[in-house]
Amino acid sequence: MIEFSAAQIATLCNGRLSTGTNPETLIDVAKIVTDSRDSVPGALYVAKSGEHADGHDFIPAAFAAGAVLALSEREVALDQGSAPSPALYPAVIVEDAILAMGALATAVVRRIRAHSPLTVIGITGSAGKTTTKDLLAGILEPLGPTVAPIGSYNGEVGVPLTVFRADADTRYLVIEMGATKIGHISYLSQLVEPDIGVVLCVGSAHAGEFGSIDNIAAAKGELVQALPAAGTAILNFDDSRVRAMAARATAPVTYFSSADAQETATVRTVQARNVRTTDGNPEFDLIFPGETDTYPVRSKLLGLHHVTNLLAAATAAHAAGATPEQIVASLNNQGAVSRYRMERTERDDGVTVINDAYNANPESMRAALRTLAELGAGGTRRTWAVLGEMLELGENSILEHDAVGRVAVRLNISRLIVVGTPARAMHVGAVMEGSWGDESMFVPDVQAAYELLERELAPGDIVLVKSSRDAGLRFLGDRIALPSKSTHENSQTSNPGERTQQP
Repeated sequence: MIEFSAAQIATLCNGRLSTGTNPETLIDVAKIVTDSRDSVPGALYVAKSGEHADGHDFIPAAFAAGAVLALSEREVALDQGSAPSPALYPAVIVEDAILAMGALATAVVRRIRAHSPLTVIGITGSAGKTTTKDLLAGILEPLGPTVAPIGSYNGEVGVPLTVFRADADTRYLVIEMGATKIGHISYLSQLVEPDIGVVLCVGSAHAGEFGSIDNIAAAKGELVQALPAAGTAILNFDDSRVRAMAARATAPVTYFSSADAQETATVRTVQARNVRTTDGNPEFDLIFPGETDTYPVRSKLLGLHHVTNLLAAATAAHAAGATPEQIVASLNNQGAVSRYRMERTERDDGVTVINDAYNANPESMRAALRTLAELGAGGTRRTWAVLGEMLELGENSILEHDAVGRVAVRLNISRLIVVGTPARAMHVGAVMEGSWGDESMFVPDVQAAYELLERELAPGDIVLVKSSRDAGLRFLGDRIALPSKSTHENSQTSNPGERTQQP
């Protein structure tokens, strides 16, 4: 348990106590919440302002559920009546509640380091962060108390919430780092002070927000630049933009690669050789720097693109002290953990559903389509690609959607179902590439897609469902895979503006 008093929190956050707040009130950081419905006895409720609602409006609900202190940007009265000096909810008043959370997170990390050894590992990249985080946590957990994000908590709110789950004996803290503009990853790195930094890839996700792929590379490289000289930078040798980040590192660099060994002969590299798939599951022989022994990896994940994630997790774990034997045994035993990431379901009628609709960009779309094509190779099973919008692609959005539709045709996907007007260019691209008849169809919304699939799916079909998170196709994937089961995420929405998970 890590505790701070109200007075300490005020000092750490450069804030002040509201009138009547007991400065000795103790807060267990594990009880810091940003959603009033998560409040428990003894909680600190962070009243952050959201896009659609103001968290200050939920302070009464948080205290009714047991909160004893708020981290707030203004005072809120207990009694909204006309008394000239109403009593106030106990609070630490700060200028910016989210920045205050970050300051508290930094204090937690430093307190743990003062108590016992702690290795902080930051992971960033345009794709694969969550899977790599899950794999790495799976390797490290048997070696010592390990904390990693829930789902994709990777932003300025999610990272502090991950830190608050750590305690004084935490040995490994795995942090996923997302960004939507230059400076975000630098800020997150200042919060958690990583010892090891992993950069997976640079793709076109969020190109609309960053302005260019070069700006994305600059943002991801902030993690490398933030590492101390005694740390370790772990870079994807096979991505030229990531490989170039070595110039920004003061820490030693270790690469991971599935390229020809001759290309990486002059640098320290964790190598995958003889890369292949069996029924969509990646397999390769793993070689660690300075060793001649090879270690067979036979992953339970789905898709050849996961080789990058498997290699990254192996390299980070090795830098953190895990042995090759421990790493490989764990990788061979792990399947998908976080939802909606190449999540495979075999229905009783022989239909296979692959729900990969949490994130989508042109690179991950192509990777998922290649996996679908491989699973349908031989022509004995029909392949369905049910695709929705890829968000945040900026001015290239139409061209990128068009190109994905063309790729589906070139890969000989049996049926392409494009869902929603923003994604319609996929259908147009498929038609222009040579799709005819009902090989490619456009439907206006998720319900129309569901009704079409309910009518036409047949035993043996393989269905890939993929889109960006906010396109909502992940719920369509659930309905197809388990039509009698409603999803928890769909049935329990948050108070607007209170949730902290970022795409």
